[in-house]
Amino acid sequence: MAPSVQKTAGRRIARVLVWAAVLGPLPWLVWLAVSGGLGANPIESLQHRTGHYAIRLLAASLVITPLKQLTGWGWLIINRRTLGLGAFTWAMVHLSVYVGLDLALDFSQFFEDVIKRRYIAVGMLAIALLTPLAVTSTKGWIKRLGGAKWNKLHRLVYVAMIAATVHYLWAVKRDITLPVLYFVVVAVLLGFRLVMWRRRVTTARLSASVPQST
Repeated sequence: MAPSVQKTAGRRIARVLVWAAVLGPLPWLVWLAVSGGLGANPIESLQHRTGHYAIRLLAASLVITPLKQLTGWGWLIINRRTLGLGAFTWAMVHLSVYVGLDLALDFSQFFEDVIKRRYIAVGMLAIALLTPLAVTSTKGWIKRLGGAKWNKLHRLVYVAMIAATVHYLWAVKRDITLPVLYFVVVAVLLGFRLVMWRRRVTTARLSASVPQST
């Protein structure tokens, strides 16, 4: 198989895997709901599962940029957008289950919970941060904002990931293994971004210090 054919096949496989990660949980949740596999408290189970999907997809979207820098595979970027929008969608499903099913659309109770329960407040912060990122994820918005402003805005995804992880950590009552694991993932990704930034700064300084030939 020619290298170009292998590359095309690899891209297609990657796209299929990404879409499977984004959409795969939906039929699984439907099956669990129909078969009674959500347990004694199905609404709580739905809340937990949809929240997990959102955080995992968001973490996966953050992995794309360092993976692109390490491999040089520019085509990975389109998967970052898909994963990010998938994370936002599942976050909205998570919120909808809470407001629509758990609270039965009692918005006064919802606003009271946001004020009184810190894990709900920080969860709403995460969704609030993800919303403009989802809205401006198109090529049209990149042109409107300009590359520099767009990149600066979309760095908020790290703040959103931290807020989502804190939401999860404060929401759990016993086992905090997964929240801590998510914190480690965020720390590694931020550390990688810092290393790459320092490397670019150092390279720029060295280039500026080299005398220009005449």
